Amino acid sequence: MFPLRRNRRLRTNEVIRSLVRENTITPNDFLVPLFIVEGKDVKEEIASMPNYFRFSLDLLEKEVKTLWSLGLKSVLLFVKVPDNLKDNAGKEALNPNGLMQRAIKTVKNVCPEMLVMTDVALDPYSSYGHDGIVKNGKIINDETTAFLAEMSVSHAQAGANFVAPSDMMDGRILTIREALEDEGFTDTGIMSYSAKYASAFYGPFRDALDSAPVDLVNIPKDKKTYQMDFANRHEALRETEMDIDEGADIVMVKPGMAYLDIVRDLKNEFDVPVAVYQVSGEYAMIKAAAEKGWLNHDQVMLESTLAFKRAGADIIASYFAKDIIKLIS
Repeated sequence: MFPLRRNRRLRTNEVIRSLVRENTITPNDFLVPLFIVEGKDVKEEIASMPNYFRFSLDLLEKEVKTLWSLGLKSVLLFVKVPDNLKDNAGKEALNPNGLMQRAIKTVKNVCPEMLVMTDVALDPYSSYGHDGIVKNGKIINDETTAFLAEMSVSHAQAGANFVAPSDMMDGRILTIREALEDEGFTDTGIMSYSAKYASAFYGPFRDALDSAPVDLVNIPKDKKTYQMDFANRHEALRETEMDIDEGADIVMVKPGMAYLDIVRDLKNEFDVPVAVYQVSGEYAMIKAAAEKGWLNHDQVMLESTLAFKRAGADIIASYFAKDIIKLIS
């Protein structure tokens, strides 16, 4: 009791604070999202994501080398598909010489030990901007999951270590796992976006890939029929339990900062690695406020990232990864 116990003794200076600190950040915590485009010598800044870029394959090589030199050893690949290659079925996703497949090989050629995860969903390839096949004004579940399984096999054939289904179709983890097993890819892992909410925080990401749902008559204008209602908490446990039962090796919560309760729930409930995605809207808000001088960029960046660790995340997908590692090192 006070005054025998004075909690402030452990806050006296930075040395003692760091000695008793419960959570710390290291390069091993991060999964780095990378956006890939066609072309040569292309490094395009994303307007709504200041200081974050789309890379052509030649500059992807340089970026991967930089990440590895910083100790960042895992990447999550996304591709911006030209409009002329998009359709409702997403068939370009199965092209063995497609942009994603070449991106996987590029990373593995330049840095064989880099862990490569790949986005598995139709929205970058869809003429409608949806994560699944659209029929009669609905996103069709079972045909989509069968296609996602083929996409996953294609990524594994190109050299991906993990596939990361971000679509939120029912049963897709089992379908993907069985397809990978049937093709002999028993070591290819699955990181499932198990608790992915229909969030307004994704806007800048959809700018980055030009993958927002189109505004057409008889086409859903949002993704609320398959992504989770952000009012729900217990549903995340049901979704995650099903994905683990179906073969997911890692489960993810997306978005991050507004969903720390879900991260903690999953960590408490399940004995698998839990990832969290600090999404584009979170990144953009911090950048915008810092540009206005309303927030200290580095302090808020670090504080928000540590919040994910404190909530229980084992893996953090973040556009801040490079900046954080440079800051703390």
